[in-house]
Amino acid sequence: MRVFVTGATGHLGSAVVPELLSAGHEVVGLARTETSATALKALGAEARLGDLDDLDGLREAASAADAVIHLAFKHEAMRAGDYARAVDDDLTVVRAFGDALDGTGKAFVGTSGTGAGAVPGRLGTEDDVVPGAPRVDAENVVVGFAERGIRSSLVRLPPTVHSTLDHSGFVPSLIEIARTTGVSGYLGDGASRWPAVHTLDAARVYRLALEQAPAGSRLHAVADEGVPFREIAEAIGRHLGVPATAIPAEQAQAHFGFLAWIVPLDVPVSSARTQELLGWRPEHPGLLADLGLGHYFTATT
Repeated sequence: MRVFVTGATGHLGSAVVPELLSAGHEVVGLARTETSATALKALGAEARLGDLDDLDGLREAASAADAVIHLAFKHEAMRAGDYARAVDDDLTVVRAFGDALDGTGKAFVGTSGTGAGAVPGRLGTEDDVVPGAPRVDAENVVVGFAERGIRSSLVRLPPTVHSTLDHSGFVPSLIEIARTTGVSGYLGDGASRWPAVHTLDAARVYRLALEQAPAGSRLHAVADEGVPFREIAEAIGRHLGVPATAIPAEQAQAHFGFLAWIVPLDVPVSSARTQELLGWRPEHPGLLADLGLGHYFTATT
């Protein structure tokens, strides 16, 4: 298939594009800069210059492709504190893709998070759905594309997608916080659990979703169902030579910054149904094993 990919040179895209190419697909990646376009061409993909604000260009690219994988999100706006705008813009982009693909039978693979519909304290599944919330609205629109003649699927990613390709995700952010403060922190007893997946395993979920997921599928790209946050903090502390310490709740915002809202969440997640549906099995190191390899602590974060 000829696949149009947004976010093609980002963390996930850097794994998804090679995964698609190795499986024999043609890839056209959205590139915001000439540097990104050059990187895509070096991989053997085509590049289309543009960004998420160019809705006409996105619709045109989708119409010219056999399928679309939407990975891009305005993370810069989120980190700057304008999460609402990033969420609204993503919903606008998703709807634009739906208009372009309406009635074509083409595949569309969208992206969301495992927190969508999750109930804290219990193991989440692909069946967990809520009627509306930030990012959930876009997820529900993607799933609803199935009723418009689009073979849509939705990949939910855990908060931690880790690998040597991860330079700006939650793990590098936690490491930078620990370096800056001299403390690898956690909240309470640190028992809140974070699901996780290796970037290369997640990339394979996207490729399999593109090739075989039934219309309207919700999928979980999850390997570790739930890693206790204290164990993450302790692993970071060991590598940096700083103590792993409980942070008082009233200091959470000051210590963790934009991560303060997610650190205390206990949201373990299963991918059993996704594994059965797609024949997918995680093959790469889990989060703690990956931290043990040391690459996060030698790379520039």
